[in-house]
Amino acid sequence: MEREQFLEVYRHSLAHILAKAVIEIFGAENVQYAIGPQIADGFYYDFVLPRNITTDDYKTIEDKMREILKRKEDWTRKEVSRREALELFAGQKFKTELIEDLPEDETISIYYTGDDFVDLCRGPHVENSRDLLSAAFKVKSASGAYWRGDEHRDSLQRIYVYAFPDKEALKAHLALIQEAMERDHKKLGPKLDLFMFHETAPGMPYWLPRGWKMYQTLIRYWREIHDRHGYQEISAPIINNRKLWLISGHWAHYQDNMFIVPGLDGEPNADDIMAAKPMNCPNAMMTYKRTNHSYRELPIRYNELDVVHRREKSGQLNGLFRVQAFRQDDDHTFVAEEQIENEIADIIEIADQIYKTFGITYRVELSTRPDDFMGDIEVWNRAEDALKTFLNKKYGEGNYEINEGDGAFYGPKIDLQIKDALGREWQCGTIQLDFQLPHNFGLTYQSQDGTLKEPVVIHRALFGSLERFIGILIEHYKGAFPFWLSPYQVGVVPIRTEHNDYAREVVEKLEDRFIRTEVDYADKNMNEKIKAYKVMKDPYIVVVGDKEAQDRTVSVTIRGQKAQLHDIPLDVFLAMCDKMNKERSQELITDPSQI
Repeated sequence: MEREQFLEVYRHSLAHILAKAVIEIFGAENVQYAIGPQIADGFYYDFVLPRNITTDDYKTIEDKMREILKRKEDWTRKEVSRREALELFAGQKFKTELIEDLPEDETISIYYTGDDFVDLCRGPHVENSRDLLSAAFKVKSASGAYWRGDEHRDSLQRIYVYAFPDKEALKAHLALIQEAMERDHKKLGPKLDLFMFHETAPGMPYWLPRGWKMYQTLIRYWREIHDRHGYQEISAPIINNRKLWLISGHWAHYQDNMFIVPGLDGEPNADDIMAAKPMNCPNAMMTYKRTNHSYRELPIRYNELDVVHRREKSGQLNGLFRVQAFRQDDDHTFVAEEQIENEIADIIEIADQIYKTFGITYRVELSTRPDDFMGDIEVWNRAEDALKTFLNKKYGEGNYEINEGDGAFYGPKIDLQIKDALGREWQCGTIQLDFQLPHNFGLTYQSQDGTLKEPVVIHRALFGSLERFIGILIEHYKGAFPFWLSPYQVGVVPIRTEHNDYAREVVEKLEDRFIRTEVDYADKNMNEKIKAYKVMKDPYIVVVGDKEAQDRTVSVTIRGQKAQLHDIPLDVFLAMCDKMNKERSQELITDPSQI
């Protein structure tokens, strides 16, 4: 049995043990049990219970599960008729609904664990509970859920359990979870004074001075790369008339996720009803359409960083990872069909450069036509074939994953799944091929033979949402950013107020080189100043006193290093900072001789 299949059987079987344990604890007459699937690191089960589960219940549940396993009960599979299944689960509303929703010709199977617990399940499962005696599991959490994910249906309690084949695997996973908690951007971000949220603007981050410095640094880097690759940056209105969204198809396919602005006369159906843009695509189409174009101009690359707004359910908001207002490093490139392959190759080259800068690797996925697609199937087939042709040449056939039906409503896409320091994957980069919007907006260019043709649009983002990407970076670096990206790169500490003049000179020389510098001239303890900069994870902390002022040197404390560098000539330190900024290295220079 393959590992994934083994884990599925193992974890799904333990889910039945959890259900049986909860029923024995609370009494069968007091429990409605719903579903219990396996997930990436264990499983969960949904219940309606007479009271809320608390952390005090976790050990009780774990102990009861172990007690049940020690009974070494047989697991028995039976196939039953619909009538028999309904009788067996009479009084269990969720199981009854599941049975009633099954097709008439569906085989209905049930599993007994011992003689006193039965669950509706396709299986497979273990043959006897002794097969699970070595199980290593731990209740992770209990949270609210809705039956079938519908907020208008029954409220449930979902009990999550970590589950692994042995104690060592569970221990390693718990250590990973602990590390992830320590890296949590929702805690580190406010602690490092990068961003905040407020209830008056749910899911819309406030960028604080330190965080905004880093944000702008990321944007400058983005602009630098794209300028070299022939991109032209544009900016467009944040709020647009719904006429624009009707043409683009967003009104039909995305209206529920848009912030609607009533018309000027207050009528909801007025012709002048507006909407905050959830995407930049239609504005780029209008920018292209403002004038006639020739094949000689293509490709035309319009990139932009406008704020977009997307309505999300409150339960889906998650720090910077899921917000309602954000900037996306968008681009809409207009190409002739025969230019698609070369243009995507150039985009991948940019992606390689950007992700390498952050020490991030990625893998590639191709997402194909969804059920709610817009346009002609033949056009979709051409678009998908174009992406497959490129991917086969670049990575080799079979060396990328295909996500059937996961494309955008207007075109297929290549998704770039990046991997962070903990090995977690995040979907950030996307390259989407679109034959639909140019047609909808009536876009054309004059071809070499003098006829008018429709361009193809490549929608493209590499950071994705900058908010989300920064959230990933906070966790990737644990808040200790590379020198070039850090909000402040150097903290300057004059030992006493009489050293402030030399400290000002140091600061001026650093700022002349565009090194982001903070300094504390206050009359207070030197160690207090140093500690404040350490808490903020400044890469270098420079201390200046009598000796440094006399010798034109600095003493440097390097983030993560215990020993302090003394008697570093100021010019040498400035060169260190210049080198770090220029090379965008992941590592700090700890030896001045390295320059």
